[in-house]
Amino acid sequence: MTDNLSSISPAKPRLGRLDVLRGIALIAMATYHTGWDFEFFGYLEPGTTGQGAWKFYARIIASTFLMLVGFSLVLAHGRGIRWRSFLMRLAQVVLAAAAITLVTWYMTPESFVFFGILHEIAAASLLGLLFLSLPAIIVALAAVAVVALPFYFVSPAFDPPVFWPLGLSEVLIRSNDYVPIFPWFGAVLFGMALAKVMQQTGAMKLLAGDIAPAWLNRALQFIGRHSLAFYLIHQPVLISCVFLISHVLPPAVATPEEIFGNACVQSCSIDNDAAFCEKFCSCVINESKARNIFDDAFAGRRDQNDPEMQDIAGLCTQLNMPQ
Repeated sequence: MTDNLSSISPAKPRLGRLDVLRGIALIAMATYHTGWDFEFFGYLEPGTTGQGAWKFYARIIASTFLMLVGFSLVLAHGRGIRWRSFLMRLAQVVLAAAAITLVTWYMTPESFVFFGILHEIAAASLLGLLFLSLPAIIVALAAVAVVALPFYFVSPAFDPPVFWPLGLSEVLIRSNDYVPIFPWFGAVLFGMALAKVMQQTGAMKLLAGDIAPAWLNRALQFIGRHSLAFYLIHQPVLISCVFLISHVLPPAVATPEEIFGNACVQSCSIDNDAAFCEKFCSCVINESKARNIFDDAFAGRRDQNDPEMQDIAGLCTQLNMPQ
């Protein structure tokens, strides 16, 4: 049986170019994860793939996948939910999501994946059923609302971990892949609205047929039609390759002070100029070492909410602010 990352398989005959789009999105995801793996093994500075162009790239990829979920949901079940097919594919995605959670909890328990892209796909597939019979304009407006909500409404009422999948809490969530319902379900709804419009206007024929050259078409369609398998297999393969590379050409080992300082400057530079951040972070390192708490700060046992770290941050801000 062919599996599908979107958890929903388009009705036959398949739209060849839709499979190609899935294949392209999966290749893009693999390139991003390659960067993440090189960062994990120390070839890139900590936080590199979590900000800037890398972060934007990751969000484009995630948005594409989730739009395809909504698009395929309309294709497969827009004229009536085929429950057997739907539940079988949903079960595949749920099991795969559970496996990701267990593996990442074992490997990186401090930032394991408890609600990543597969968890979002499973939840969105169920929630999307509620919108199948609605007009495209209503679905599109709902998409805008879902995307906008977390930018205008968060609450400490959603801080308990049970509510973290919603994406409306005020606490900072630590996870290697966090794709909460708000705002990401909005991408699924946009995909549903787009499919409805294309069906109504006859534009769906644009996705029929193949691309050239033929070998590329076959390769991308094969990946697109086996997207769940590709998703589960590609990262173990990539991380194994980088692991082997690290034994042949090991990365330069940075000192804890360099690692902490680089992460501090990257975070600080979001709202401040680089010159101030360099001085501020150097001051934080020196002051925390003087108080014998640098090791705790580096290991994450003391974060920015720790009273003593807040005191150091306030002192270093005061000492290095332009006069």
